[in-house]
Amino acid sequence: MQQKIIEIIAEIKEEPGLLQTLDGASDLTLDAALDSLQIINFILRIEEEFDVEVDFDTFDLEHLKSIERFSSYVAGLAV
Repeated sequence: MQQKIIEIIAEIKEEPGLLQTLDGASDLTLDAALDSLQIINFILRIEEEFDVEVDFDTFDLEHLKSIERFSSYVAGLAV
């Protein structure tokens, strides 16, 4: 799941080099440098890709502190 998340980030950022530089510990706002609009697009893509629904009312920005943390969050939604 983490690799697919990295692929989605690289696609949204239009930066293929991110495929080599991002890993599970990468922060989505600092290391991937996703801005607010890109974060919304990213979450919409995640919902589509993993067939989950993110509740923006309860979503915690802490989930964006690492790709690994975000992957765990998405995995929890899929249950």
